Amino acid sequence: MVSLAHTVQLPVHKWGSCGLPYKPSRTSFYVVGSNRDDDYHATLRALKARGRTPRRSLGQDPHMAMHVRERFGDMGHVMVLQEDFTRCHIRSHMESLLEKTSKEGSGYAKVVSNIPFNISTEVIKQLLPMGDIFSEVVLLLQDETALRLVDASLRTSEYRPVNIFVNFYSEPEYKFKVSRTNFFPQPNVDGAIAKFKLKQPSDYPQVTSTKTFFSMVNAAFNGKRKMLRRSLQHLSTPAEIENALENLGLLVTSRPEELTLDDFVGLHNFLFKGKN
Repeated sequence: MVSLAHTVQLPVHKWGSCGLPYKPSRTSFYVVGSNRDDDYHATLRALKARGRTPRRSLGQDPHMAMHVRERFGDMGHVMVLQEDFTRCHIRSHMESLLEKTSKEGSGYAKVVSNIPFNISTEVIKQLLPMGDIFSEVVLLLQDETALRLVDASLRTSEYRPVNIFVNFYSEPEYKFKVSRTNFFPQPNVDGAIAKFKLKQPSDYPQVTSTKTFFSMVNAAFNGKRKMLRRSLQHLSTPAEIENALENLGLLVTSRPEELTLDDFVGLHNFLFKGKN
């Protein structure tokens, strides 16, 4: 997942070409972005010596994957997977890896990755619900995206269903900005490091069904400027929706951008009580 087309000078812990991160061990291992000549620059020199210049992500470039395997394949705690991240079965790979290394630590892994900006949302939606596997997810994102995911406020145009999703499964934190001058080739946007401390499944907001919960949230925001009693009328009657809002201490004219995560949880459980 680490795109060498836009590689930032930051350490990236053990990762596979599908973006699969690995459980940290006592021995630090950096594949890309370290200032140490032994890893990043040496890998680039090895590629260039064979007439290869990294232009695509590891998952898309079989030659890059081959060289990484040659360089790090004999390290027992490293696995290289040449797969499309969006189709990669991360859970099965990680469960297998953690089972083999469970004696070395707490049984949880951490994600630290520089990802292509254009698949940020897809990556987040796959990783954040995996609090039983990962304890933290640290990603290099486009600065604007990181701010929107972590810092979107109520009653703003940036408040979207993904904010409900992120806060449902994690505690997000904007760490720091990464200037575009730190990338090569230099992009037209700045990056930022965002950290997501994943919640354990037992700590998720209590909803009767996560599937119907997020379906309701998405439906609510599909008519963002509409009152909830109209945008959700395919789920319940306007009178039932108004009753639910009143019971939550909200205005019957409430719109989706005015509700917090807890408000949506309460609204869902009220409307779907006894239906799931």
